Amino acid sequence: MADAKVIPFDDDRSRAGGSSRAARRRSSAGVGRAPGPATAPAVGTAAVSALPGRQDVPRPKEESGAEGLGRPAPDEGRGGWERRLAGGLAFLRRRVTGEYDVDEFGYDEELTDQVLMSLLRPVYEKYFRVEVKGIENIPSEGGALIVANHSGTLPLDGLMLQVAVHDNHPADRHLRLLAADLVFMLPVVNELARKAGHTLACSEDAERLLRRGEVVGVMPEGFKGIGKPFGERYKLQRFGRGGFVSTALRAGVPIVPCSIVGAEEIYPMIGNSKTLARLLGFPYFPITPTFPWLGPLGAVPLPTKWTIQFGEPISTSGYPVEAAEDPMLMFNLTDQVREQIQHTLYKLLVQRRSVFF
Repeated sequence: MADAKVIPFDDDRSRAGGSSRAARRRSSAGVGRAPGPATAPAVGTAAVSALPGRQDVPRPKEESGAEGLGRPAPDEGRGGWERRLAGGLAFLRRRVTGEYDVDEFGYDEELTDQVLMSLLRPVYEKYFRVEVKGIENIPSEGGALIVANHSGTLPLDGLMLQVAVHDNHPADRHLRLLAADLVFMLPVVNELARKAGHTLACSEDAERLLRRGEVVGVMPEGFKGIGKPFGERYKLQRFGRGGFVSTALRAGVPIVPCSIVGAEEIYPMIGNSKTLARLLGFPYFPITPTFPWLGPLGAVPLPTKWTIQFGEPISTSGYPVEAAEDPMLMFNLTDQVREQIQHTLYKLLVQRRSVFF
């Protein structure tokens, strides 16, 4: 296998244009979460019964995280389970018969919402206990480019970032991550990444998604970020040649800096076996205090406490069309984004009480 590399944004290679985006369908009867307190009716049972033409309808079961907000009666609980079971069976039927939609990039919104997010959510909420700040800085509509720091030896930060946007944005937005070519060379991982909405980190794909009004996420440090030694944690690596800025300028979308604290410590990388990395075709082969000494157990990340903060968006709408070809402007905007992320990282580290709490 050839050495993996991140394809730069400013790569001029041409890609075959895809067909127009297929209409995406969000299933209302899936295996998703029950509505939480924010979607519960604001009126009592008696008031609902008094409305003309209304029948008594059992209230939906509250989310498990909303403790003390009204425990449903046994009948209501059984009704909720029956609805979820029916939704789950309908979901399985659609998967077997192929009656579901994917877009030209392979993104399967229903599978992502109903299955992949459900698998990642316990890790996000219970294991890493992610705290999200500044989610309102992501626009409610239209395209936006989220630029984040990259760390952690394995790219779990990208997955947690995807859950953070999916579960916390008031407009229920989805994050489409740009991934390195190595992701799409690995069996199984390749298919799951496509289904989850990830696409190759090239300017053509990114621009098409942004012009379509999607929220796109990029981590310009690439392998230099996740593969850096533990002694260099929270020190941003080079952001490349500013290709992501050029893409945002051409699409006319804002750039939202994002700082992630907590991922650096999940696999403290104390060494790198370059020989094994070369033999396996990886950009690096990490050595940590637990891996490879403890075997598969050493691959379990440490349960650090995470904070993800989205900064003030940087507008690109005021620049002329030819600004995307101005190297000095791209350098200045890239440096502005990088400095904002680095400053926020230092600020969050000062505020953090402990790595684990």
